[in-house]
Amino acid sequence: MKKYIDMSKEELVQLKEKLEKKYKKAKELGLQLDMSRGKPCKEQLDLSMPMMKTLSGKVLTCEQGVDCRNYGVLEGINEAKRMLSDMIECPIENIIMYGNSSLNVMYDTVSRSMTHGVMGSTPWMKLDKPVKFLCPSPGYDRHFAICEFFGIEMITVPMLPTGPDMDMVEELVSSDEMIKGIWCVPKYSNPQGITYSDETVRRFARLKPAAKDFRIYWDNAYGIHHLYKHDQDNIIEILGEADSVGNGDIVYKFCSTSKVTFPGSGVAGIAASDANLEFIRKQMSIATIGYDKVNQLRHSRFFDNFDGVMKHMRKHAKILLPKFKTVIDKCESELGGLGIGEWTNPKGGYFISFETLEGCAKKVVSMCKEAGVIMTPAGATFPYGKDPKDSNIRIAPSFPSLEELEQATEIFILCVKLASVDKILETK
Repeated sequence: MKKYIDMSKEELVQLKEKLEKKYKKAKELGLQLDMSRGKPCKEQLDLSMPMMKTLSGKVLTCEQGVDCRNYGVLEGINEAKRMLSDMIECPIENIIMYGNSSLNVMYDTVSRSMTHGVMGSTPWMKLDKPVKFLCPSPGYDRHFAICEFFGIEMITVPMLPTGPDMDMVEELVSSDEMIKGIWCVPKYSNPQGITYSDETVRRFARLKPAAKDFRIYWDNAYGIHHLYKHDQDNIIEILGEADSVGNGDIVYKFCSTSKVTFPGSGVAGIAASDANLEFIRKQMSIATIGYDKVNQLRHSRFFDNFDGVMKHMRKHAKILLPKFKTVIDKCESELGGLGIGEWTNPKGGYFISFETLEGCAKKVVSMCKEAGVIMTPAGATFPYGKDPKDSNIRIAPSFPSLEELEQATEIFILCVKLASVDKILETK
């Protein structure tokens, strides 16, 4: 297959005419397809419906002896803590349960740091200079949105196949006391599906930040979201690794069941050192008398144990894997060898990361929208929505049906081809 860059101007013009005819027909279909966010589809949500009957006619008392319908148990019931403990491989003593979303826990953690500091440090809002966060990119747009909301300056750190560029992370963190945090999605990262290497995790655990209130915001969003039963990524547990070198306070670890059960009605928590949790409890005891223990009990009884969780996740994988393969197979068959795009083939998570020719991502997303396919906005995977190369596009295969996904992918590929032809023609 001939690369576009090797075609003559005449060949490219002829190709453009053919592609434009196809694009015109695609727009006439009047499609309304959504690949903008990593939402579970209906079939995935249906997997957890039996959970709604789990508590029917049962005693609703937790292990601590408290009726889960009433006040009490500020930090969450032991059964739910044990479930998250197995998911993120850390002791239940180091976990506090929150509400239904890890995003909310992360927001709350930043907000508390702004108003009350971190373990006795000066509240960030009272500092003379603006707080800064390191943002591995491409990354999770909602992490960046939290920073932007609080006026935190974001510094882009390139993502490598092993995780964030640790040479850059170590240098920046050790030299600037206004850098107070770094966002991390360490397993099947959003959007590239990268899992941090052992060396990367060990270097994170051994960071020597200039700021005593620096924290690693370790978002364990996809830790058990494997696509394959026998080909899974594994990662060193960061809390234990940091504690083993006397650096246990440096990590906040976040976890939820948002894409395990119901995105709007899951359970979430934070894992951290004893000292960090003690500071968090003070604010938490003012903010709430306790989160939804009935939902915590419902989740823990539905799964019973971690084996039950993983059996459930294999059901998710059975639905998701054909969707990932649809996108990847079509990209390989239609774009392979053309030199106009690269894409990831992750072992887990919720996204495929696509790299267009430089300067083409916004145009591709805009053309897709005109043809009825909604994608994540180009640039969303970078701080302030500004991709310096305008090349990264996040593909979310989970929500559409297989038939819809095939249509959406075909249109996406058509738009990539058209935008690429136009870009190359500019240089001919």
